[in-house]
Amino acid sequence: MEITGAGEQQPTYDGLKELKAFEDSKAGVKGVVDAGIVKIPRMFVRPLDELTEELNHIEDENSIFEIPVIDMGSVDQGDRRRRKEIIDEVGRASGTWGFFRLVNHGIPSTVTDEIIEGIKRFHEQDTEIKKQFYSNDPKTGCIFNTNFDLYVSKYANWRDTLRCNLLSPDPLDPQELPDTCRDIIVEYWKHIMKLANTITGLLSEALGLEQDHLKRIFTDFLLLSGHYYPACPEPELTLGTSKHSDPSFFTLVLQDHIGGLQILHQNQWVTVKPIPATLIVNIGDLLQLISNDKFKSAQHRVLANRNGPRVSVACFLNTKFSDNSKIYGPLKEILSEENPPIYKYITMKEYTDHYVKKGLGGVSALDHFKLPSN
Repeated sequence: MEITGAGEQQPTYDGLKELKAFEDSKAGVKGVVDAGIVKIPRMFVRPLDELTEELNHIEDENSIFEIPVIDMGSVDQGDRRRRKEIIDEVGRASGTWGFFRLVNHGIPSTVTDEIIEGIKRFHEQDTEIKKQFYSNDPKTGCIFNTNFDLYVSKYANWRDTLRCNLLSPDPLDPQELPDTCRDIIVEYWKHIMKLANTITGLLSEALGLEQDHLKRIFTDFLLLSGHYYPACPEPELTLGTSKHSDPSFFTLVLQDHIGGLQILHQNQWVTVKPIPATLIVNIGDLLQLISNDKFKSAQHRVLANRNGPRVSVACFLNTKFSDNSKIYGPLKEILSEENPPIYKYITMKEYTDHYVKKGLGGVSALDHFKLPSN
């Protein structure tokens, strides 16, 4: 027991008990909101030192920063000059920001609108139906859960997720997908794989490699995460997603009209505006690793919001998380005396195990794999 003035006794806060009760409910953050709370539970509250540190990175209201925009409209139309321009734009954006926006990417707005609605339908259906998908087993084809690092992170994030392993490496049986969004996930999957192959080729050429070089290394694994961020009564005290970089080759992100995604650029948080019919590409840790820091895996986060719910769809292009057979590290084709390797050569399983153990929170998982001289 702890004493709190005038001899009054109150129970000592049991954080583990609160986390366990939350997980056992299998209702996610939406379940907390549906209970009618007006103050967020303590397990979601950010520590004071993090809130204080944030004052050093606060976004300037007059900031001129905005992530690069790349027009994909003519990339496959045989215009070599324009393709070379796009490759150069992708290379610059990947090396300076680690984030860029795609316009005219080829996915119809009817499809992007419907995938947002489909993910929303899943999260807003009856809780008892959602519970059938609840799991923390990453090997399961399609699962519903909340914070993967619930018992590791300093605080829980204000977010629920529908996670679908669409390629691992065999295609997921569509019957494993929820019927509330099955058809649109299958349709979006087709479009996103075509776009991902195009982006992979551009990234390869931006590194001075053959167009299919990176495709031979990655993209045998596609993870779709449909995130749902309920309206939060105290958004200043928590985050939708903590500061992190992605455990991927690269990620394709679609966000709805509410927004909240921010990238840390030049020590300042920059809001990634939600612009209809556009997609965001962000470079992941594994591309930073194999490019030997030529491309940057940028730290980013998602704010909690009084408005909501916010919905986003993130597709992670990767290799199988549990793969212990292939070795990844700085590509020999781009190394030289002037550009020696910065990182060790590792397996995907080594990286994933460390990423999960570390949890979110702002420290790059890649730091753990740097060579001693760096």
